[in-house]
Amino acid sequence: MKRACFRGGSALAAGFALVLAPAGHASEGHPADGPAAPTSAAVSGPVSAPAAGLSAAAPTALLDEAIAAFRRMLIDRPGLVRVRLELARAFFLKRDDRLAQRHFERVPAGSPPTAMATNIRRFLAEIRARRRWTFRVGAALAPDSNIGAESGKRIIYIFGLPFRRDRRRLTSSGVGLALWAGGEYQHPLGERLRLRAGADILRHEHAGAKYDRTTLSAHAGPRWLIDADTEASLLPDARLHWLGNAVDHRDLGVRAELVRRLGRRVTANAQASWHLRRYRERTSLDGPIVDVSLGAAWAATPTVRLDGAVGWGRERPRDEQWRLTRRRIRAQISVALPWGFTAGAGGALHWTDYRGGWFPYTTDGSARRDRTWFARLSVYNRSVTLAGFSPQLSVVREVRRTNAQLFDYRRTAGELRFVRLF
Repeated sequence: MKRACFRGGSALAAGFALVLAPAGHASEGHPADGPAAPTSAAVSGPVSAPAAGLSAAAPTALLDEAIAAFRRMLIDRPGLVRVRLELARAFFLKRDDRLAQRHFERVPAGSPPTAMATNIRRFLAEIRARRRWTFRVGAALAPDSNIGAESGKRIIYIFGLPFRRDRRRLTSSGVGLALWAGGEYQHPLGERLRLRAGADILRHEHAGAKYDRTTLSAHAGPRWLIDADTEASLLPDARLHWLGNAVDHRDLGVRAELVRRLGRRVTANAQASWHLRRYRERTSLDGPIVDVSLGAAWAATPTVRLDGAVGWGRERPRDEQWRLTRRRIRAQISVALPWGFTAGAGGALHWTDYRGGWFPYTTDGSARRDRTWFARLSVYNRSVTLAGFSPQLSVVREVRRTNAQLFDYRRTAGELRFVRLF
């Protein structure tokens, strides 16, 4: 049955041969090898309408029809490697490179023949080389049991004496709205050199202004295509943060990024950054921030993807009490299931150690030590879409344990966001 479905995908692809094949190569490329490697004609777009005897809009219409057909097959059978390969190539010809890359990267997990894997690498290299504009936009409803991540303890102790906290200063719950948008342009400076420039904005809105948050960021810098599997970027960047409707602080610095494909299924990435933070009012917290992370993604099968990362960070504000070192680890898994469902699960653990005495928050005057863990479950159905987006439901549980009074918290949050599919 599996072989029959595989051939079924090839038969369907053959029905759109005039569109999915590069000009002059419509009959080349065997099913076992996958689509022919990209040529100049393939990169410029699908076969011209006059050459195929079609109207000017026909190639795009046929590509859309092919994408819809492949998508319907993958909703019920996400493990069909050949169908996913043809879907990736259709997106490539349509120049929807982000989705083309997403599906091309899943195919090697199905252990394709060597020739097919080689062609896939060439497509991915071409996508990377021709990348210019990248856009992202989204929105989410976010109910939260503890919006400000505040301690819910009613009693604290100072010099061994109990004090009752004002109920109005305890946790607050509610439903918020998150909005985000961003974009980037990459200008070619040479065969292997690009200039990246982009900006992002993120807004969290709640009833009243107390918990509203806004972050605006911008970056610009070079990107090197070192070889077919490796790229690096060096990006000076700036970030501006608002609390409520007032500017809270700004960060100026630089970050370095490295991405390396380690094999057919594994991609590694590394990032290091240094920023100088300046507060508008709380100037005692001004100081440098350093962060380093190392991660990897593994396509275990065409339907299962695992991601993980470790990180280290340090903040050195003027006030020694708030100087800290942070370590973190994160892991997550995503599984494409039959009947159109995709489920995900993940977790993270942070260790944060402060310097200086923390009396009266710590009863013995010792330094503050935090341990925070996060757990996340998500699900969406690939067959439920609106203009190419599908609603994704997530539940997040977050708990911080600490030896410092008033800094522990528990929160459960939900999120209904729209994610881009196919």
